Amino acid sequence: MDEVQELESEFVPERAAVDAVQAGAYLLELSLDWIVLRASENIHHLLHESHVALIDEPLGRFVHAQALHDLRNLFSRLSGTMGIARAYAIRLTDDPDLVDVAFQLTDGRVLFEAVPSTGSFGECFGSVGGLVAGLGAAGGQVLLDNAARRMRALTGYDRVTLVCGDERAVSSRGAFEAADTTGADLPAIVADTDAETIALFPRRAEDSTAGDALMRACDAETRKALSDGGIRALMRIPFGVDGISGEFRCDSRTAREACFELQAAAELFAQLFAMRLEIDRLRNT
Repeated sequence: MDEVQELESEFVPERAAVDAVQAGAYLLELSLDWIVLRASENIHHLLHESHVALIDEPLGRFVHAQALHDLRNLFSRLSGTMGIARAYAIRLTDDPDLVDVAFQLTDGRVLFEAVPSTGSFGECFGSVGGLVAGLGAAGGQVLLDNAARRMRALTGYDRVTLVCGDERAVSSRGAFEAADTTGADLPAIVADTDAETIALFPRRAEDSTAGDALMRACDAETRKALSDGGIRALMRIPFGVDGISGEFRCDSRTAREACFELQAAAELFAQLFAMRLEIDRLRNT
């Protein structure tokens, strides 16, 4: 089992209103002892049990013992951190289809997300080293431009916008209809702005932490605004350097399958770029 751990705009309503997950993703909110507190209403496709039947039951009742053991071991190493743990090509049940899993600790709960496995683990990570090396000894705006181009090469998205403080770089395959929304309160991954969202059960739980989910759903107004601007899918990759928050925003004109490995590889590239950017700034102080 492999893992990666990672360290505002008024575009959408506040996170407290989030009560759904994107189509194609599964979400469980668990207690610290892995009792199911909330479940996406499509969870029966993953665990072969109704979302209603899962509530207040231990997750171990519905998944293979070995998978649960491996995931809980990974969770024990995550405890006390603010990171996101990921595991790839996991078989949770007797179903032959594998899933990629991401989970994180937030406000005393475990957010557990799963998406269909891409079946090609290692391809994304394998290209990061060469892309970082390709940044060379460039500095200033050239470094930013190079980073935006290489992030687009890594992810395959149509446009990458890099913002760090007042600095910006864009690498785009053709023009988009609308200006980018970098910095907006969007989920880390949007797979398809035209897809329906999946409600969480129980509905409207006041203490829900679903707003921190990688695959939380956008509201209908936000999805329409993105779609009208020519954005069908996106991925956000935040990073920090010298106390300044930065972000890579990757936009696609077509829907993209959610890929936790691609996101993790993009995060690794962003972190290595941030180190290179910090060195460049030290040279110029």
